Amino acid sequence: MPMAIHAAQDPNKVASIMLPSGESLTYGELNERSIRLARLFQSQGLVPGDVVALFMENNLRYHEVYWAAVRSGMYLCAVNKYLTAEEAAYIVNDSGAKALVSSVGLADAATAMLPDLDGCPLRLVIDGDLAGYVGYEDELAAHSADPLDAEPLGDFMNYSSGTTGRPKGIKRPLSGNTFADPSALDGLIGNLYGINTDTIYLSPAPLYHSAPLAFTAGVHSLGGTNVIMEKFDPVEALRAIETYRVTHSQWVPTMFIRMLKLDDSIRTQFDLSSHKVAVHAAAPCPMDVKYQMIDWWGPIVVEYYAGTELNGMTHCNSEQWLAHPGTVGTSILGTLHVCDEAGHELPLGEPGTIYFERDVMPFGYHNDPDKTEGSKHPTNSMWTKLGDVGYLDEDGFLFLTDRESFMIISGGVNIYPQEIEDAFAMHPMVADVAVFGVPNPDTGEEVKAVIQLADGIDESDTVRGELLEHARNKLARYKVPRSIDFEETLPRLETGKLYKRILKDRYWGNKNSRIV
Repeated sequence: MPMAIHAAQDPNKVASIMLPSGESLTYGELNERSIRLARLFQSQGLVPGDVVALFMENNLRYHEVYWAAVRSGMYLCAVNKYLTAEEAAYIVNDSGAKALVSSVGLADAATAMLPDLDGCPLRLVIDGDLAGYVGYEDELAAHSADPLDAEPLGDFMNYSSGTTGRPKGIKRPLSGNTFADPSALDGLIGNLYGINTDTIYLSPAPLYHSAPLAFTAGVHSLGGTNVIMEKFDPVEALRAIETYRVTHSQWVPTMFIRMLKLDDSIRTQFDLSSHKVAVHAAAPCPMDVKYQMIDWWGPIVVEYYAGTELNGMTHCNSEQWLAHPGTVGTSILGTLHVCDEAGHELPLGEPGTIYFERDVMPFGYHNDPDKTEGSKHPTNSMWTKLGDVGYLDEDGFLFLTDRESFMIISGGVNIYPQEIEDAFAMHPMVADVAVFGVPNPDTGEEVKAVIQLADGIDESDTVRGELLEHARNKLARYKVPRSIDFEETLPRLETGKLYKRILKDRYWGNKNSRIV
């Protein structure tokens, strides 16, 4: 059921709550304000198919901009708030955005990018004044709250994280439906996770990422309430579940790890009995972490594997995972194939590139036909990949091994960093870890671990030796890192993804090699 219908039926129901402020927005306010913004876009000449860029921190206004674009038949391009001005301007320009909405919270970058935004005439700022931008509230007040005569259904066009190069826009064709029609994604999350008007959904992740944006928008379409954290904090996330009687939530594995590393006296003090479904995705979850989360929260932990491309999707509940430890589930969208580099299907249990088969091509990479073609199987154009490696078992359950681009080839042997990272993840001295290949004159590459130490642990040869011994006890000899370096903070996004390229570049000297 579209968001506007919930607004008409129960305009005073809370649609979103921001934490820690507790500021809220009702369905009536969300609907009216998104209409006024849609009217503003139309008055400035924007038409269906155009792009609106949103460069902002988690903010109560976020979904107003989303719904204004989507109810106008436009694409909403959510830009990573951590990007530099140059990086953000690249995405705004590459997307062809005709409008940009930002906030005074990102004033430095929003101002610095202005000289590069000649092709984006409408620039709005939220929460204050900023030179080069017009005030969001004043502009909304100047436009009618009567819906547009036509409201074709838009979508969002997010950009890849850029962990292996320049980010590219992932553009799905518009459905041709109207804003009054339920979307396929809303139906999927409603049926899969039981999201409805009684749902209280906790979103601890940044809204610029496609999963939090899609799920929170889906909650609005299905009439629930979103509780959105400005920034993830393990204690405050648990407190929010208790305080707001959260029923559903979505996480990334690094959040699980941070909650599990809390002292038992802290993490067991909260009443989590309202919690029915805890979804996780975005990055592989170490098996020890998953076991501990199911033991703590019960069999409410569910997982999916998919990309913004929506070329396919797997799903796995707790019971299935315990019967197939390490799996990301069976396919619920698309047919799975695992292939070698030449495109030949591999036997069960043998890792290779993962493809999903659909009867349509569900996406393209904006302004990059070569990348779009490169996502396709060598001989079957309806089979597409996200760039992950994995294998299938005899029951059709998929197991992820790693990203294609992260695989280490040492002396002709394929080594997958994820397994090594998982071995370190729950060690009490480790806050975060990245594993990748670095140059070796004899073997081509060797395994390097870069570790962010836990608070209170100082870098030393003794610590390094203890961590290497831990790895030897957990891993086959050829997988044990040859060396460990320490970093104060690893470049990990709040989405759970790690910018390994930034670390690798230091060791490969920005050479034009497959590893960068």
